Amino acid sequence: MSKKIYLLAVAALAAAGVADAQYPVMDMVANKVIQKYQSATCEQLWQNRGNAPSPEEQQVIGFLKSDPQMRQMFFNQIAGPVMNKMFSCGMIP
Repeated sequence: MSKKIYLLAVAALAAAGVADAQYPVMDMVANKVIQKYQSATCEQLWQNRGNAPSPEEQQVIGFLKSDPQMRQMFFNQIAGPVMNKMFSCGMIP
């Protein structure tokens, strides 16, 4: 995922306090991730691949690592659209 996606995620998660039982902020972040992948060109995705995570991105990763239920829900939402885009761009076999 690109740095912009993580920055959006950090801002949204920090602003809403991550611990909500239904994770409405996580839903919003997941939708933004999906939109970013669907609107990005394959060239843009290839250029962003392999970039080191920023401190903000690391913070979001930390949120997801610390809450297995939220992580599962997040990945369940983004997996299909993101994997389909990556497949169509030749990023996965």
